Amino acid sequence: MLFTSYGFIGFLTVLFLLYYTVFRGNQWKLLLAFSYIFYAAAHPSYLAYICFTTLTIYVAGLRIQGIGDDSKEYLASVKDSITKEDKKIYKTGVKRSQKKWLISCLIVNFGILIGVKYVFPVLLTFNANLIPLMDIIIPLGISFYTLQAAGYVIDVYRGTVPAEANLGRLALFVSFFPQLIQGPISRFGDLSATLYEKHEFNPGVFCAGIERIMWGFFKKLVIADRIGPLVAAISGDPEKYRGGYVLALLLLYTIQLYADFTGGIDIVIGIGQSLGITVRENFNRPYFSKTLKEYWRRWHITMCEWFRNYVFYPVSTSKALQSFSKFSRKTFGDRAGKRIPVYLASFIVWLLTGLWHGAGWNFIVWGLLNWFLLMMGEELEGWSDGLEEKLHWREKFAFKAFRVLRTFLLVMALNLFDCYATVGQTLGSFISIFNTGNLSVLGDGSLFELGMSPADFVLAGIGVLVMLAVSLIQRKGSLRERIARSPFAARSLVWIGLFMVILILGAYGIGYDASQFIYNRF
Repeated sequence: MLFTSYGFIGFLTVLFLLYYTVFRGNQWKLLLAFSYIFYAAAHPSYLAYICFTTLTIYVAGLRIQGIGDDSKEYLASVKDSITKEDKKIYKTGVKRSQKKWLISCLIVNFGILIGVKYVFPVLLTFNANLIPLMDIIIPLGISFYTLQAAGYVIDVYRGTVPAEANLGRLALFVSFFPQLIQGPISRFGDLSATLYEKHEFNPGVFCAGIERIMWGFFKKLVIADRIGPLVAAISGDPEKYRGGYVLALLLLYTIQLYADFTGGIDIVIGIGQSLGITVRENFNRPYFSKTLKEYWRRWHITMCEWFRNYVFYPVSTSKALQSFSKFSRKTFGDRAGKRIPVYLASFIVWLLTGLWHGAGWNFIVWGLLNWFLLMMGEELEGWSDGLEEKLHWREKFAFKAFRVLRTFLLVMALNLFDCYATVGQTLGSFISIFNTGNLSVLGDGSLFELGMSPADFVLAGIGVLVMLAVSLIQRKGSLRERIARSPFAARSLVWIGLFMVILILGAYGIGYDASQFIYNRF
């Protein structure tokens, strides 16, 4: 049941009606039921996976919390008789017991993720008869809900949040249907703040949520799905479409990915807002970034924060890496000794980030290239900052625009690894831009034969300009808040206009069937 399908719109309409009428006193229970219905609609067998994940983190969370609570009670009862040394030994044992539960829970859940997402595809190469089972075995959104569930149990272990005693409430946190497909990856402390509360119908808040949903539909249907056929045609035949075609692919796929992914997140946040639930923002105008480091602070924010909080910090502060840091300082000097452990931790983060996106070498190389370029940026940052300050470039608009364009081109090049099946095809296609010499296809009408007519290009171009204008306006404050402060007639005009644009200009076609969001496959 895809967000842009007719079935989902009906599903959402029924939910809204029941949520604010019959189930006003049990709204979170209704959300849990609808989340499971949504998930079962993809395939009933998927429920076994998400229920198992929920049950394991529920038990692990309660045991970790229980061990901690029991230890506090014990220490309080013997505070006058226990020595500092015995107290330290006891606390170490408590932490060890909690860690066993944490590690066991993570091994089980990441083991399932690794098995269905990485081991099973390898088995397919040896036994083609398994192919019909692939959709059943690889559950929808497993990469997202596994990270979210793991974050919860780690936070309980750290004492950041208390363990949730109500199994149903925890099940809703794991399965909350709007963010199940492509995020955001929420932390329990953030999402639970509004997920379980009773929400009265507020026309202003509800309409603002619907407005956000329509903005997501605009990005997805008017821009991303219109560009999609041309992207698929070029990337689907790398031997035939080279040179100028690849250059067109670089730009078009980068636009499609942004419109598709941010459009999906807009729909998620809009659904949450319409229900009175606050869902984290996941993007902050990433294509205006001046460096790759800044880009990754603005793109897929919750995923980057997850890897930073639960991988980078634990690895970089681990005893093993701290010992290696001391060795590095003695061997290579203080400056290198400080940087090497950080770079190693970053290497692990980006290797895992690439693997999280997919099992292919393309994703691994993409992740490690990001790591290499980010580390090079760190090394050259002091030198470039000094040069910019000396030449008084930093505050000049032309230089800012150059840095934004440079980062955008770099991101486009990295995105090419997402378009082809192998590293060889990706690199070969990229090199062909410079040695094929057929750049004339960009202007001779050849692209019109691959799924996008001249009218499609015009409409997609207008859509991109609208997105760009909104992003520029947003730099001075929320456009939606400005619209909300406008007279009702003006707000109604915006809503009706946006609805009509989506209805008339959306890329539907004959026999329309809603296309998958790009991040569904991750």
